[in-house]
Amino acid sequence: MADSRSASSKPQRRTGVREAAAQATRDSILKSATKVFARYGYDGGSVEKISKAAKSYDRMIYYYFGSKEGLFIAVLEGIYKRMDDAEAAIALDASRPVEALTEVIRFVLGYYRKNPEFVTLLNTENLHKGRHISKSLRAREYSSRAVAIIAEILARGTAQGLFRSNLIARDIYLLIASTGYFYTSNRHTLTAFLGEPLESPEAITHWEDFVIETVLRTVRADDIQEQDNTPPHDQDHTKWQKSQPAASRAKSS
Repeated sequence: MADSRSASSKPQRRTGVREAAAQATRDSILKSATKVFARYGYDGGSVEKISKAAKSYDRMIYYYFGSKEGLFIAVLEGIYKRMDDAEAAIALDASRPVEALTEVIRFVLGYYRKNPEFVTLLNTENLHKGRHISKSLRAREYSSRAVAIIAEILARGTAQGLFRSNLIARDIYLLIASTGYFYTSNRHTLTAFLGEPLESPEAITHWEDFVIETVLRTVRADDIQEQDNTPPHDQDHTKWQKSQPAASRAKSS
């Protein structure tokens, strides 16, 4: 019986080793593909470049992902999943909806800023009119969870009389995402166009505060909005601009 158990356990150990090696190879290809596609785009990110970066072989890409498109879809699913996992890890207290919504805004804006590959890859996919991500079976799952988090916060805020009752979670999600995404994806051209250093710590803090204020004013109950006549950023809207060179301020005026 001992020999029988020993014989049966050996193939299982070998199988486990092979599975771990296969997963490591797949992960390496996926990680390299993320970097290559972010740098060269979909068209410029060749299978050869990816396999070389992964120290693997072209045939392994086709083995694990079926095609270059299949690999790109897996890359897109991966970046969405990482953002979804990071958002799920935030300690949100929905019973305090204003604070919870503020945390969501800070997270989204910060995530775009700290993960430029995420923005670059989405820019690439939008150039292709979303034809690759539309074939994903998982992308909708990640977006649904993000919207659901906001929906719960809005529901709590409405129940407490803090937020309007006619809010649509998808709209608030799009408002937050657009303010963070556009600022990050266009920061270089906007810096040149506006003549203002949009990547400076002061500018980033100012924009984050402005977005938080904008979103909260959008969701707040009408009676609260009517009672608050304080102009937005009345005191500090120019603080971050004081560090600009005189030439930049003149150009932006």
